[in-house]
Amino acid sequence: MAAATVSVRFHPAASAARCGGGSRRSRRLSGVIRAQSAPASAAAAALTQDDLKRLAAVRAVEQVESGMVLGLGTGSTAAFAVAEIGALLASGKLSGIVGVPTSKRTFEQAQSLGIPLSTLDDHPRIDLAIDGADEVDPDLNLVKGRGGALLREKMVEAASDKFIVVVDETKLVTGLGGSGLAMPVEVVQFCWKYNQVRLQDLFNDEGCEAKLRLDEGGKPYVTDNSNYIVDLYFKTPIKDALAAGKEISALEGVVEHGLFLDMATSVIIAGTDGVSVKTK
Repeated sequence: MAAATVSVRFHPAASAARCGGGSRRSRRLSGVIRAQSAPASAAAAALTQDDLKRLAAVRAVEQVESGMVLGLGTGSTAAFAVAEIGALLASGKLSGIVGVPTSKRTFEQAQSLGIPLSTLDDHPRIDLAIDGADEVDPDLNLVKGRGGALLREKMVEAASDKFIVVVDETKLVTGLGGSGLAMPVEVVQFCWKYNQVRLQDLFNDEGCEAKLRLDEGGKPYVTDNSNYIVDLYFKTPIKDALAAGKEISALEGVVEHGLFLDMATSVIIAGTDGVSVKTK
């Protein structure tokens, strides 16, 4: 089903001010969608990429209701959503929230904000998950996991009744892999090079390069689940993402891949001239 788009505009100066603080209502995007006179160039000058991420995250949190079980995503954009949820709980405007974090660092952030936390074992059904994405294609398929949390993200978001993705406009691609940046594959440490070679061979015809992800110290990056990540770099978009996902998953020793296909309920996109919401 094709994605439908609803767009709203905001006054850049007012929006940038609202990103910094004030009441919940003053930070709400609904309070800034009236003015349409500012040109895109002025908006670009006024809003940083973090401002845009924050706008999208705050808009997503408007869907949160008291008593919900929430999937809490990982990454810079998701962190803004977690911060907003924490602020609303602290102010008493939300209550009875239970969060299921998708990484250790999200757990630590949410815990520091006083958000009650749980796991999929105790809450196997999640009302709403909010997370960012590394790439979004026109059909709302995603690449996720450049932050290393793809396995837990996919588990939590697959268990969610609704999955809202929040991004800035730089994450939009015509086809997955089209950014030329990493498409991660989580693999077990045992014989990781064997799987790196197999992943390389799988996509040789697409000009793909498979590289083991390293940490800042030059050692293999280790996920929260004690696995390694092999990053795939495509020179052109993946021709058939569904088929690619199945072929990757069929390799023994592969734990999960960063293709999140047919999972997003909606995508909130913040750009220099406004916020758009795409739904299926």
